[in-house]
Amino acid sequence: MLYYNSEIDKKLPKLIHYFSKGITDENKNISHCLLFWGPDIKVQCELALEIARLLNCTEDKSIDCNCLNCRWIKEQTHPAVKIYTRLDFKEGGTASEDEDSVKGKKNININQAKTIINELSVTSDYHRVYIFCDRDEDGNLLPLNQINFPEATSNALLKTFEEPPKNTTFIFLTKDRSDIISTVVSRSQSFFVPAILEKNYNYDLVEKVITNYWTTERNSVLDFENNLYKLALENDPKEILEQIQNYMFNVIKRNLDNKQLFYKLTQDIAYVEEAIRQLSLTPSMNLQTVIENLSFNIILK
Repeated sequence: MLYYNSEIDKKLPKLIHYFSKGITDENKNISHCLLFWGPDIKVQCELALEIARLLNCTEDKSIDCNCLNCRWIKEQTHPAVKIYTRLDFKEGGTASEDEDSVKGKKNININQAKTIINELSVTSDYHRVYIFCDRDEDGNLLPLNQINFPEATSNALLKTFEEPPKNTTFIFLTKDRSDIISTVVSRSQSFFVPAILEKNYNYDLVEKVITNYWTTERNSVLDFENNLYKLALENDPKEILEQIQNYMFNVIKRNLDNKQLFYKLTQDIAYVEEAIRQLSLTPSMNLQTVIENLSFNIILK
């Protein structure tokens, strides 16, 4: 069950203040396409639902407002606030009938895109908010990627994302911006959403190797690569890569005002995500090659 959390303003005060001010101030401009990225998809969803509440509230927009729209959103029964995941796939089609099916796996598909486009052709008294993410069979939230939100579906909605009807907002939830096709990213206002429970995102295995890695001298890249490769051999390589990302996310959270470091780390998170993807999608890929490419990317670029 995806739920609204009334404590979200305490979890993410800066972001809540930004959107609250932007929604109430006529001189501010909040994009109709928002992309949230970071390690905690659940918190991203809570933030998205709070934005939907602020956009639809008919009274003072306070966190404890009890107007009909606020009650509906808190109960997740609002007719104009919808969460789209691959589990909303309409049964009956086949992989050959759906051009956006990926090796027979269910995903956010073209039929759903057509449903959204048709819905938007009808006027609404509410501010419509469509939240895109993924979830597993147990209801656990998962990030968007190019498998569960494939290019064909994204392309079917691009014109709608670019020129939506009045009072319509699209929100995408993902772990890294590189997991969404660039044409959607370019149409979106992106925000890093930090994890709230840092203990769930540890990096003890990689801490000695990865701490302050951006200060590593270029001529020490081979030493860095060897240390990282040794870690990957002694442990589950995917876990090592995920812990590297955890470290990067935590550094970003502590240095949100350091734009240069923020930019560097966001680029490096994408390199790590690509390394994880290479190991997952290409089992034959040589581990040493993956670690070498990653090391050269994050140290030399």
